Amino acid sequence: MTELTTTAMPAPPGPLKAFWQDFSRNRGALIGLCYILLMLFIAIAANLISPHDPAAQFREHLLQPPVWHADGSWRFILGTDDVGRDILSRLIYGARLSLLVGFLVVSVSLVLGIFFGVLAGYTGGVVDITIMRLVDIMLALPSLLLALVLVAIFGPSIVNASLALSFVALPHYVRLSRAAVLREMTRDYVIASRVVGAGAWRQMFINILPNCVAPLIVQASLGFSNAILDMAALGFLGMGAQPPTPEWGTMLANVLQFAQSAWWVVTFPGLAILLAVLAFNLMGDGLRDALDPRLKV
Repeated sequence: MTELTTTAMPAPPGPLKAFWQDFSRNRGALIGLCYILLMLFIAIAANLISPHDPAAQFREHLLQPPVWHADGSWRFILGTDDVGRDILSRLIYGARLSLLVGFLVVSVSLVLGIFFGVLAGYTGGVVDITIMRLVDIMLALPSLLLALVLVAIFGPSIVNASLALSFVALPHYVRLSRAAVLREMTRDYVIASRVVGAGAWRQMFINILPNCVAPLIVQASLGFSNAILDMAALGFLGMGAQPPTPEWGTMLANVLQFAQSAWWVVTFPGLAILLAVLAFNLMGDGLRDALDPRLKV
């Protein structure tokens, strides 16, 4: 008699492993994640890796070209600006500021957006109508223009600009949270928990909310890129970070008159903004592919 050998089936991957497998299939998302981790390292270690103080002025080296230029120097690898400040040092400290602004804007808008969105979707009625009509009014106004108005009212500063951008980003999270809650309201587990006597707050934030986080995570990752880009726009218009704060948009605004004679003073801050926004967008695409079950084969 021949013995039948049975091979054990491999265990299915856990949630985190399955997520990483889906996420890592997107090469662009991996590149974006690596660049974001590099930015995070630079922001944390800015005091250690920055060659100069970002506000230090070297008056004898005004508009020094980058190191590979004929008149360049290894002392200022990416050159200096119109008042002799090291561009590389200002870009490094600008990465710290951009990540802090992105984290503040996303955190405030995400928390408030989830609260009002879940409340509107679960409660319905007058509460839902009131919240959504206010959201519609906010969405009817251009976001950057609304942020400019708010900063002009409270005064130009990095904190006021961050709060204004949080207010502008709020409607997107409210609508997304509300739509996710309305989709979950018809699920069997929600009906069953209501039957056994679960209260409204437990239903909203314990039972329903954990099943709505996937689209919110994707929106939050894209919100980082929007926050960085909008803060750079406000800084460029003089309504964000004020000189001598090393912020990428402010760096662009201060040296526009030298764009043709000293290309490096506008090229490197512009590239920093471009690469940061692109990295967060690429990572957001990867998160969407990994978290959205409709996109899985």
